[in-house]
Amino acid sequence: METGHFFNHKHLTSLADLSVEDFELVLLTARSFKEISSRSIKKVPTLRGRTVINLFFEPSTRTRLSFEIAAKRMSADTFNISASSSSAAKGETLVDTALNLQAMNPDMVIIRHSSSGAANLLKRHLQTSVINAGDGTHEHPSQGLLDMMTVIEHKGDLTGLKIAIIGDIAHSRVAHSDIIGFTRMGATVSVSGPATMVPLEVESLGAKVCLDPRDAVADADVVMALRIQRERLLDPLIPSLREYAAFFGVNESLLRLARPDALIMHPGPINRGVEIDPAIVDGPRSVILDQVTNGVAVRMALLYLLMGGE
Repeated sequence: METGHFFNHKHLTSLADLSVEDFELVLLTARSFKEISSRSIKKVPTLRGRTVINLFFEPSTRTRLSFEIAAKRMSADTFNISASSSSAAKGETLVDTALNLQAMNPDMVIIRHSSSGAANLLKRHLQTSVINAGDGTHEHPSQGLLDMMTVIEHKGDLTGLKIAIIGDIAHSRVAHSDIIGFTRMGATVSVSGPATMVPLEVESLGAKVCLDPRDAVADADVVMALRIQRERLLDPLIPSLREYAAFFGVNESLLRLARPDALIMHPGPINRGVEIDPAIVDGPRSVILDQVTNGVAVRMALLYLLMGGE
């Protein structure tokens, strides 16, 4: 995958804003940065003097830490702000919080927020670059990119692959970004889950909706399980977690319908025994920890490209 394409973006709030050439450039850059993480001294001066602020209004382990590690491995100065430690706890609006951060002249603000559209709101008000690290049920673009990178590493290409995504599609920003990214790069995406968790409008993103998870998984090259988004459910959309696991849990019986070399993925955190069988999480086809590793490389690439790297 070679490209002479220039990354002409200042922000990343949705994968829908990126072209195929943009995807190729990000993934090529991430592949070159991944080597840094295997060195004994995991640091380069690429972004020395740059300032990155992680503005996280929701709990996060993998995303926040990988953005912080990515910035520090390129020698940027990083600062973490959570909802409890920000002035939002005193009633300050999100825009006012961001404008005050802007007055301190950072080079990048990375935001995670429970409201869909929060990153786009900041993008309209700030002069600094903005990365969406997950906004409500809208998108999680860097997760989509790292998922694409992981599949390419194991399969060589995305063109013609069948991707099955099983679970709470309606509330999953990861699913939305993955559908956009994988389909734009030539794969087909089938989704399945309880009818209360699979909105038909997901077809407008390019996915095929299967009411039966067996139809989604049949001959799939990749099977991704999604976490039940219990913190986003105002009303129960499933009778019980036990019933969900019985009908939509990714288990050995379901996986027998996929290709023998199908990859098993999950964006985390994992509810073992609910959306996926523990033996599958730890099994030989699982690339879940590869996703975590590639998250650092992809986020290094995004920081570099969005702040003017070539």
